Amino acid sequence: MKVEGYRNRCSSPAHFIVLSLFLLLYFGSTLALAQPRGVATSKRFLDSLQRETFHYFWELGNNPNGLIPDRYPTPSFASIAATGFGLTAYLVGVERGYVSRQEAAERTLRTLRFFNYAPQSADEKTATGYHGFFYHFLDLKTGLRFKQVELSTIDTALLLAGMLSSQTYFDQNNAVEKEIRMLVDRIFRRVDWTWMQARKPLVSMGWHPESGFIKSDWKGYNEAMILYVLALASPTYPIGPEAWTEWTSTYEWKEFQDYAHLNFEPLFGHQYSHIWIDFRSIQDAYLRQRGIDYFENSRRATLANRAYCIENPGGFTGYETDLWGLTASDGPKDTLINGRQFFSYRARGASAIQIVDDGTIAPTAAGGSMPFTPEESIRALQLMKYRYGKKIYGPYGFKDAYNLSYPGQWFDKDYLGIDSGPILLMTENYRTNLIWNLMMRNPIIRRGLLRAGFRGGWLRN
Repeated sequence: MKVEGYRNRCSSPAHFIVLSLFLLLYFGSTLALAQPRGVATSKRFLDSLQRETFHYFWELGNNPNGLIPDRYPTPSFASIAATGFGLTAYLVGVERGYVSRQEAAERTLRTLRFFNYAPQSADEKTATGYHGFFYHFLDLKTGLRFKQVELSTIDTALLLAGMLSSQTYFDQNNAVEKEIRMLVDRIFRRVDWTWMQARKPLVSMGWHPESGFIKSDWKGYNEAMILYVLALASPTYPIGPEAWTEWTSTYEWKEFQDYAHLNFEPLFGHQYSHIWIDFRSIQDAYLRQRGIDYFENSRRATLANRAYCIENPGGFTGYETDLWGLTASDGPKDTLINGRQFFSYRARGASAIQIVDDGTIAPTAAGGSMPFTPEESIRALQLMKYRYGKKIYGPYGFKDAYNLSYPGQWFDKDYLGIDSGPILLMTENYRTNLIWNLMMRNPIIRRGLLRAGFRGGWLRN
């Protein structure tokens, strides 16, 4: 509809008034169709999303040990990775005025005291960790190893990253904040990364007191970038730079959905390390050869994931231009129905290497990629909240996942800490660069990146 210049052709003011009313009605109704009724502006939407997601960590971490449950409301053990996300979430809470600096510092100190004094030994039942590492899941009340889970290298790394963000943020000269810095230093120095190199130079995925080291090492591009950066930076038990060279030699660079990038199916692998490290404009030897940085790689991976969902080769219900996102999440059930395989918890994703897709969409896939694809991510989250309401969104923000192809439709009843964390923290990085700017000052992060061969950008300072 062409309306330019129409006013100059009006024969009277009345004609112009009629036209103005018509344009208001026409374009007003068009806007109403373009944006779902009741969905707020991006700023208001993100404000409420962050505030509500923050309270998952703040309210559920209010216990003697400061541990964050793996999920809620299903009764749960504690996740050390979720606890790491929680420690960084408290900093966002202070900056956004949800809690005071003193409240956040006291909660952080309670958590650090627990990990500092928790028993470290090879005992199968009465330890929280060993050689400085911690068990993947802990009993929420006792803080001891949950059942027969592994001593987890990646989950320890995510916990340590949260601790290091606390150490850098709480820089005041008072007793509480001085103790925070001291305890983080003590906990970090205690981690014996070289002991975990069962097959040097790579780092093992973990260890069981019953059977020893897990037979798999961290290799291939995935969430373990943060692990290797921290292990390289250790002042007490550092691994050698050859570990990074060996690790990157196992990368798989392929084109998927017309995007050439380092392939890894679930999007969490393209998100976790980026929560604490701003990879924009810094490169290691591997990506210098490709002419991009890891931030751009994650942007391409996210767009490829979205493009796959839009193409929807599996013919699943509910995949649309603005409804997408495959990553590790809960699912309806491990079952085969009418020839279609569904999963419960599974690392879903799509790449040139492998596709794991049963129709389950997880909001954290879009939310944790917000800095990489802000427009696409925000639209997806807004539409999920608008269309499915309380089925997918509640007092702690987004519940974990949903699947419209499962008979009767399936919506998760739980929130998951390791999926809520990336939504909150990556939204903050998108909006203010808070965590990125903070961690640029952290000497451990800087040392690890430099030993891995990263150069350029903010590392020049």
